[in-house]
Amino acid sequence: MPLKVLSALDSARTQVYHFTAIVIAGMGFFTDAYDLFCIPPVSNLLGSIYYKNEMPIHVKALVNGIALCGAFAGQLFFGWLGDRMGRKRAYGITLTLMVASSIASGFSIGRSPGCVIGSLCFFRFWLGFGIGGDYPLSATIMAEYANTKTRGAFIAAVFGMQGLGILAASTVALIVSAITMSAAGDKPSLEQKDAVWRIILILGAIPAGFTFYWRMRMPETARYTALVVRDARQAEEDMSRVLNLGIYETESHILSTQIRYPQFGLFSMAFVKRHGLELLGTSSTWFFVDIAFYSGNLFQNDIYHKVVGLKNRCEYRNPLDEVFRTAKAQALIALCGALPGYIFTILLIDRIGRFKIQAIGFFFMSIFLFALAIPYESYWLKEPHRYGFLAIYCLTFFFANFGPNTTTFIVPAELFPARLRSTCHGISAAAGKAGAIVGAFGFLYASQPKHRDNTKVNPYCENSYPTGIGMKNALIILGLACCLGFVCTFLIPETKKRSLEENEVEFAKIDADPGSI
Repeated sequence: MPLKVLSALDSARTQVYHFTAIVIAGMGFFTDAYDLFCIPPVSNLLGSIYYKNEMPIHVKALVNGIALCGAFAGQLFFGWLGDRMGRKRAYGITLTLMVASSIASGFSIGRSPGCVIGSLCFFRFWLGFGIGGDYPLSATIMAEYANTKTRGAFIAAVFGMQGLGILAASTVALIVSAITMSAAGDKPSLEQKDAVWRIILILGAIPAGFTFYWRMRMPETARYTALVVRDARQAEEDMSRVLNLGIYETESHILSTQIRYPQFGLFSMAFVKRHGLELLGTSSTWFFVDIAFYSGNLFQNDIYHKVVGLKNRCEYRNPLDEVFRTAKAQALIALCGALPGYIFTILLIDRIGRFKIQAIGFFFMSIFLFALAIPYESYWLKEPHRYGFLAIYCLTFFFANFGPNTTTFIVPAELFPARLRSTCHGISAAAGKAGAIVGAFGFLYASQPKHRDNTKVNPYCENSYPTGIGMKNALIILGLACCLGFVCTFLIPETKKRSLEENEVEFAKIDADPGSI
């Protein structure tokens, strides 16, 4: 029989603290997105300062992707830590790392390219480490606070703050570059250019810093306290401080007297039999969607100067103008594609369900990516059709966010036992970041032209990059990744409006050998 405090959480009416929790957890994702996506507008600026206008391709890939490497490690570590020491305590550590590393990134030391880029990458790795920890903890906390009726919308709202973070990163880059260009004219000094990227990175610490106090005041989730710590009385007291659950009698004895609590571990056969395919499904789908999502987002500047003509680094000798134009393109995508996708998911996920939204999203992402790729050279590169490319590109990101980019974050928080929930979410998220790393380090190389026109070589442009398989073939690969994600979606059951305990069969009697993590 379920504990009263857990049943009360499932059936509780939506209250003010639910929205407070969305803001507290969501602000972490706002910061996450800001810190990850402020890099595209400034990456070429770094090249103009330290590498005579063009950053070497391996350095550019490292600057863009090192935070993802840190996030991969952070998701595994903090996912495990959230189940070992509690969601709340681990939550404070991730936020501290994010704030400290954001500030430190802006104060990257030295004047030589190797010293500045090396220290920047060091701090951004640890920034990513903190960002990675926010994924399993935020999703798990929101899932364990929410009622069954609106749980999907609440978790989607937390993740949807990512769209606002991308928009904020673009807006800050627009404002800072515009102000500097207004003051410096067409020839900004080295010190002025250096100040621009540092200011943009440092400002990422502000939203995270504002939420630190409120995160530390959040009580531990009732499901962790009742099911992992096994203290139902404390769970009731904690929830009664922030939510009106209508519980009038204690049940602190219930775990030891009425419930046979399964204790199989992550590496036990019992877990594999019960949750193995589900973990494979959540991990594989997140892996495939992030290949496409992060390839497109982190290298929008490379895509747009080749296709849409919003910017071309060979034509603009003022690098701040390039920062402005890249940020403008990124903001346009966020407004037209990303944010509407998040909003549609929040409004519809508890009506349509996770499975249908994810399958529809993968299907249309693959269709649109193939539509961009197949006629890329014969159609999209022609002047009259360039803004058609932009429209379809926006639709790709709309269906990413009204689709697998959001649902892959939600579902792992709903499928697994409380004592393994954060760990399994961290594993799924780390698989996603592995896909993002593939995209970040692979797409930039792969999308380079198969052949170079040596008569048009410009040492300040991408002609200095090695040859690749071409943008057309790179986009086809992204479309194939979405097709594989569509297939893997069928490994995942629907979790709409079901109790977390019902999903994990936490109170069922099982015959399993105990295991340990």
